Amino acid sequence: MSIKTKLSMIMSISVLFILLLNITLNYYTTQENLQQDSETKMVMAATQIAITVQQTGFSSGYVDDIFGDMLKVASVNAARALDPDIKNITNRQLEELSKEIGVTHISLLVRTQDDIVVARSSAEEEIGLSTKKWGYWYTAFQELFQYGKVVSVTEGQHAEHFWSGPFEFSTSNPEFIDKWGYYYDGKRNYIIDPYIRNSNIKDFVKITSPDTVVEETLKSNPRILEVTGINPETFGNEYMREDGTDDVHYKLRNRPITFGTYDYGSLDQDMEAVQQAVATRDNVVFVSTIHGKKVLKSFIPIVSEDKPTSIISVVMDYEAISSVMREQMISLVAISLVLLEIVIFGSYIVAGYFTKPIQAILGTVNDVSDGHFDRRLEVSSRDELGQLAGRINAMTRNLGNYTSQLKQMVDENQSVKEYLESVINQTADAIHTTDTYERVISVNKAFEQLYGWKAHEVVGRKLALVPPAKEEEEKERIRRLRAGERLSPVETVRLRKDGSTIEVSISTSLVRDENGEVTSMISVSRDVTERNRIEELLRRSEKLNTVGQLAAGVAHEIRNPLTTLRGFLQLQQQTHKTNPDHIDLMLSELDRINLIVSEFLILAKPQAIHFQERDVRIIMGDVISFLDSQAHLYGIEFKLTFAVEPTFVHCEENQLKQVFINLLKNAIEAMPEGGNVWIDLKRPNAELVQIDIRDEGQGIPEELMPHLGEPFITNKETGTGLGLMVSQRIIQGHRGTMEIESEVGIGTKVSIVLPAVQRTAIEG
Repeated sequence: MSIKTKLSMIMSISVLFILLLNITLNYYTTQENLQQDSETKMVMAATQIAITVQQTGFSSGYVDDIFGDMLKVASVNAARALDPDIKNITNRQLEELSKEIGVTHISLLVRTQDDIVVARSSAEEEIGLSTKKWGYWYTAFQELFQYGKVVSVTEGQHAEHFWSGPFEFSTSNPEFIDKWGYYYDGKRNYIIDPYIRNSNIKDFVKITSPDTVVEETLKSNPRILEVTGINPETFGNEYMREDGTDDVHYKLRNRPITFGTYDYGSLDQDMEAVQQAVATRDNVVFVSTIHGKKVLKSFIPIVSEDKPTSIISVVMDYEAISSVMREQMISLVAISLVLLEIVIFGSYIVAGYFTKPIQAILGTVNDVSDGHFDRRLEVSSRDELGQLAGRINAMTRNLGNYTSQLKQMVDENQSVKEYLESVINQTADAIHTTDTYERVISVNKAFEQLYGWKAHEVVGRKLALVPPAKEEEEKERIRRLRAGERLSPVETVRLRKDGSTIEVSISTSLVRDENGEVTSMISVSRDVTERNRIEELLRRSEKLNTVGQLAAGVAHEIRNPLTTLRGFLQLQQQTHKTNPDHIDLMLSELDRINLIVSEFLILAKPQAIHFQERDVRIIMGDVISFLDSQAHLYGIEFKLTFAVEPTFVHCEENQLKQVFINLLKNAIEAMPEGGNVWIDLKRPNAELVQIDIRDEGQGIPEELMPHLGEPFITNKETGTGLGLMVSQRIIQGHRGTMEIESEVGIGTKVSIVLPAVQRTAIEG
């Protein structure tokens, strides 16, 4: 895709984004304005209905007063005609009296122990009615009976000895709306209750109801679907049904729905809205979906005497708003499409003007990328594009110079690479390189000859060079390498292609990148089979030489005692006499032969060794306790310096005791005039235990120092040299070292170093 096209697309997309943003803002702004307009219209409708309700309330009150006055006159006339004792009055008498005074019916109310009931009536259905649950009506009856003057109940009409309740549905026949009067002058035992029931009252209530206004409002504004008058005190109570009806609260003044219909109700949502409108005394408007129809619902509180007396709910069809929104959206989209086409065409022309220099630069860059570094751009302006053309010309010149240098360096690197590959392939050591997943990267010819694999057989594969028995050892070695340790070459065995093993010396190095991460490993293998065979032959030759030396020494040492024994035996044979002194000498010579043979057997015969963890301080303490009395006889004192921390080693306790006894006895015998023996037991580091034994004896001549440890090399008259040789063998068997320093006339120092047990506390 060309720069011209891209630039045109960027400009077009930018304009498209702006147009979409404008459409979105217009959509939501228009929607908000339409909703506010609809809300205003709903509030106006509700206000008109509220005014009508107030006006009809005034009319209803006026008519109510007229009927109240009529009932008062009828009550006074009835009182004149009736006996003060109810027992003397019959229902038939009341029926005739009601016709006479011009009322529908007359009832007489009497007090019982806990109620006020209808005892006599011209209407048979009224007799026996209880008034205990009639609310303020019952209160008015009680006050009439108690005071007989003026009732304190605010509802209805009041006069002396008289109270009239408001228009209400008849208790005995709810199909009718009645107007009652109640009279009690204190001279009788009953309340006189004349009441009027006829179609005029029902028609009047219907005329004064807001339902007529609601119907006219719905006809004049088709967008309004429903208007509902709501009594906030009983709306949503536990007895109210989803359709707004209520079997408990059904009177004119406590019904949940006071006028209108409740077909578009959503009880839970509407209860919350009514409570909010009462609490805030402000309109509550929201959008909802009722019976699959999207509507706008408003709840407008009608405030009287600083408190909401009722709520008027207006439901409007949202389709009116939606239709306007659709028309506006279609108009906006059409205008935006026309503008977008104009912008696309114009942006393509403008992009062509701006991209022409860029296309020239691109052509030159393509030529340079193909290796034509002699191309140059014509700089015709001093703007950013002109500066860019100048910098590209400079870059092209530099690239030409750098390319020439790189070609020369590549040729040199190729020569070095070929030389290194030649050296690697010609070296006698087998070299192979592996990646971090142990896959072979490369091998040399020596590797192919040593292990039997060809390069094409192993590159990219993991080779099973390590025998199973050596795998853990190899993993530990690689781990230590990765941890940064520098390891010396290790002698081990490896597997060849044919499955045979070969003894090799392997040195492994890690290759790291500039971040220090391991990228590969180089292993150099050297065949040590022949060298090991030669070394084994040398060891055997040395052993034979040692055996020869031992044999010659034993022969030499035993010959002298044997010669003495032979001489004494021949003498006794000739003289036929036994000389006790000769016998003692012969026994002494036999003991010497036995000593030589015993020490020789220690060297020659393998012994079963059971290593255990023991503290060297305790072993040395036992030896000193054993030799202390002998040392005192020679005037010798042991000077001890023991380490505070434990000095545990893996050892055969009796063998170490034999070594310490040999060395301390040598020190005692080297000081016939007495003196001190210093014993220093310490931990030079966490891995070693060191025992130093130093005396003040005669010392060892310098010419004997190189031969210490050889059989029958000693500076003692009765010594065999085998004790020191045995001690050295024991220390070697414990993977330790023993060094001897001596100076004639000053003394001798023996240093023994043993590997320590790596633990902080040991039991036993």
